[in-house]
Parts: sequence; structure tokens; C-alpha cells
Amino acid sequence: MRVLYYDCFSGISGDMNLGAMIDLGVDENYLLEELSRLNLNEYTIEINKEERKGITGTKVNVILQDYHHHDTHNHEEHHHHRNLRDIEEIVYSSGLNEDVKNLSMKIFKKVAEAEAKVHGKSLYEVHFHEVGAVDSIVDIVGAAICFEFLKVDKVAASSIELGKGFIKCAHGILPVPAPATTEILKGIPVKLGNVPFEATTPTGAAIIAALSEEFIDDVDFKIDKIGYGVGHKDQGDIPDVLRVFIGEVQEKNSDYIIECNIDDMNPEIYSYVIDKLFEAGASDVYLTPITMKKGRPGVMLSVLYEEKIEDEIKKIIFRETTTIGMRKYKVEKQCLERETTYVDTPYGEVKVKNSYLHGEKIKFKPEYEDLKKIAEEKNIPLIKLYNDVLNIINRIH
Repeated sequence: MRVLYYDCFSGISGDMNLGAMIDLGVDENYLLEELSRLNLNEYTIEINKEERKGITGTKVNVILQDYHHHDTHNHEEHHHHRNLRDIEEIVYSSGLNEDVKNLSMKIFKKVAEAEAKVHGKSLYEVHFHEVGAVDSIVDIVGAAICFEFLKVDKVAASSIELGKGFIKCAHGILPVPAPATTEILKGIPVKLGNVPFEATTPTGAAIIAALSEEFIDDVDFKIDKIGYGVGHKDQGDIPDVLRVFIGEVQEKNSDYIIECNIDDMNPEIYSYVIDKLFEAGASDVYLTPITMKKGRPGVMLSVLYEEKIEDEIKKIIFRETTTIGMRKYKVEKQCLERETTYVDTPYGEVKVKNSYLHGEKIKFKPEYEDLKKIAEEKNIPLIKLYNDVLNIINRIH
């Protein structure tokens, strides 16, 4: 599995993300060409190599017409505040493909929802002071373009550094992290105060929250590519860069088990339920005698299955048994390599199941159903037939 991993030890912002993506291998000409499909002519983009604390990466500057980042007054004067409907019009009327449009709006909506919550307004009443500006539109749509370009199977991230201090914005002086940032990152692991500035912006928070499926600091994958996106700050001991990796993760053979305890069902029904679960695709189904509260005898029904059929497994258990609840947990299977062969015997052809460990065959056995059919047709004791066929296989192998 091809994984994109964000190492946010110094936070994340929209421009840092674009720099990291280009540094990782996204073609900058492709990015610029796709961004031109927005039909916005209010900006230019500078892409350069810069260094922070000995680490060299890619720095992306979105330069607005008649505006420079340090001149807040001119920003407010020359760039009107857009709301979510304005941005929807820009994105959906563009020449971008549908996947990029939808992902862009998913990121924008995370910011809109956070701003609406913080300011006590409805979703479409919120005016994006920073996010509605052209530079943030470029950052967010650019993130969606880069994600599609990389063709990864999964995005994961470390816990997110937020920084500390205060920032000046359209609403005045706000604490770091900004209220919208904390709202966006609810439920996501974060760190505070390792860098003395705003490490993660609302735009950066929305990008990582929309893209990442998992937040984990202990990662296990083979690194193929590394990229660094350079931020605006150069203070403190920690370099203001966003580090990203593309790596290959070996997918493990993982299944799930659902269990439920039953003490009030006609035992005759179990066989029917087991057959239904196997028909639905369960890998294994088994019953375990248990003692429940007040000494009542009961049965634990256990079902091993792949996640893709979970809804059907739950449906069968709830509809076909008396249980009103169940528990689920993930398990990791380890299986021998298997191969099916056929062997000719005096009784007819019999299927043989072979099992291998590191290429060495260590187990084999004749197929029970084949032996059962022969035993019934030829009126031979099954145990004799089994031993005879096993001897034949042993001589061959």
C-alpha cells in the first residue's frame, strides 16, 4: 500500500503543504496549469528553495496583486471577503476535474464549519477573512490537486504541533492556536508550545483533517520519497518545515471477530445461523460453551470475517438470533501458503490440500468431502479409505 505520511513536528500551513508536495515530486508546472483552471488572475506564485536550521526544502509564496503579506491594511482594502457560496461558485465553475473540486470543497467546509461555530453564525453567513482570500483558495485547491497527482492509497499523519503565542488577524489579537484551528482539530492528537509561533493555521488544519485517515506517531513503512515544505518563520530551535514521506506499507492479513453471548435461544437454531454466516462470507464461525451471570449456561457465538462484509454479518446475527448486543475486535491472521493438487488412487481422483512454510511443504491432507463421496458410493469404511489414501500420498511425496 502506497502511503503519504505527514510529519507535522513544526505544524502545517497551506503554503508549507504546497512546498512539501512539490519537494516530494509533484510537478510544479502541472500544479500551476491546474490552478489556472480556477480562472483567478489576482495572484502569482513564487517557488524557491530555502533553508531552515540546516534543512533545505521548497518555499511557495502566493503573491496577491497590490498586496504583500506584511501589509495587512492593503489586504483588507484590496481583497473582499468571500463566503462559502462565493467559493463554491469559483471551484465548481472551474475547469478542474470533479475529484479535485469535491476534495477542495470538503476542505473549505471544514474551515467554514469551524468559523461558523466560533462566531455563532450559520455556515453561509460566515465571511472568510483569511480563508476567503485568494492565497488560501490557492493553498486549498492546490492541496487537492497535489493529492490527486500523487495517487496514494492512504494518508496518515503524526500528532500536530500547534505552537504558542498570539496572532494578529481580521478579528484582532487571538491566542495560538486560533479558535478555528482548535475547532477543526477536535478529536485529533495535537501538541502545544514546542515552537514559539503559530505553527498550524486553520487552512493547514483543514487540509490535514480532510486528507488523513489516521494519526499515529509510530509508523512502520519503507520510505521511498521525502519532501520538505518551508514555512515563513525562522525562530526558535525547531526548523519551520513540514516533512512528508511517501512509503510502502506491507498490508497485513487482518480480519475482525464479532462475538455475542446467548442464553435464551433454541439450540436447534444455531446450525441454521452458522450456515447463514458462512454463506455471507464469514471465514469461520464457532460456538463456545460459557457460564453467564447467576450461573446460567450460555453459548458465545464467534464470527471471523473481513471488514467489507461486516454490515451483512451484523444483520444476520441481529435478525436470526436473540442477542441484543455484540462486541467487535481486530485480529491478525497468519496463514501458511496453500496449494491444491489432485492424486489418482485405486478409488478415483482425490483432492489434496498442501501447506507450505517458506516454500517447504510441511502439511498435507486429502479432501474430506471427496473421501466421503467415495466411501458412500463404494461402501468402504471412511477410516480405511482415509488411511489408504494417506499412505498413497505419503509414497508420492
